[in-house]
Amino acid sequence: MLLGSLASLCALAAVAFAVPAQEKRIHHHADLSDHAHDDTHGFQYDHEAFLGKEEAKTFDQLTPDESKEKLAKIVDRIDTDKDGFVSHSELHYWIKHRQRRYIEENVNKHWNEYDMNQDGKISWEEYKNTTYGYYLGEEFDDIEDKATYKSMLMRDERRFKMADRDRDGIATREEFTAFLHPEEFDYMRDVVVQETVEDIDKNGDGKININEYIGDMFSPESGEPEPEWVQTERKQFSEIRDANKDGYLDANEVAHWILPGEVDHADNEAKHLIHATDTDKDGRLTLSELLHHLDFIRISTITDYGGMRVEGHDEL
Repeated sequence: MLLGSLASLCALAAVAFAVPAQEKRIHHHADLSDHAHDDTHGFQYDHEAFLGKEEAKTFDQLTPDESKEKLAKIVDRIDTDKDGFVSHSELHYWIKHRQRRYIEENVNKHWNEYDMNQDGKISWEEYKNTTYGYYLGEEFDDIEDKATYKSMLMRDERRFKMADRDRDGIATREEFTAFLHPEEFDYMRDVVVQETVEDIDKNGDGKININEYIGDMFSPESGEPEPEWVQTERKQFSEIRDANKDGYLDANEVAHWILPGEVDHADNEAKHLIHATDTDKDGRLTLSELLHHLDFIRISTITDYGGMRVEGHDEL
């Protein structure tokens, strides 16, 4: 973004960092990973599902012996009945637990930033002034793409009001959690669907066609052939997502596609991880099997949702 002066540039940087970027877009993968679930490209999705996004980064930097030692500690924590095996239910619980922990830590990270008067609540005015305050007086006139910032402000206000169940203009911690992670709350269903349609619907007709659907996930380089997973997504669109077969996804069809209540991604990921690493096919995992597939795990969500710390005070 081009700005009129260095001062404006610095101020815009402050605004950009104040806006929680990852909360601006609702993801239908429920934060398992930012990567597509594509087994032909290094299993990065599984890596972050098993380890968590932040832990996956540090895990990649460990020596082989350090990786084995850390994985052993993680497996011991997943194996809650201490029978020496990781079952599907234990793995499913672990991934769900890491997801919940990620959300909790994410809310905590932003809480003090916005609770300016430290009264244990966050008003819309506090959030708005902290995030956009520098530009509110000028109505974003110093920003070349001011329409984008105005749109962000309107979108934030709409989501904040939806999260504010008692309509008092002030968010409790639970309401602020609903604001940052609306996909986790049933009463935020409509705004989840609305924002998803707005993000993907490039021609502004209020629905999603096949090109918009694919374009949101895959932008090919010149002459690059479509990978197999994209072709699978095309088939998913026409055979499953587009229930009424009119060539578009409307709001109801988008809801069935993205809302966590419709698809348990943690359950699917647990099944996939067991399928990929269960050498003897007995439906459960041992530390030996996981160590045998260490390269696969190095690149998965069980090692942390947003920064799992095996040592220390990270309690279940």
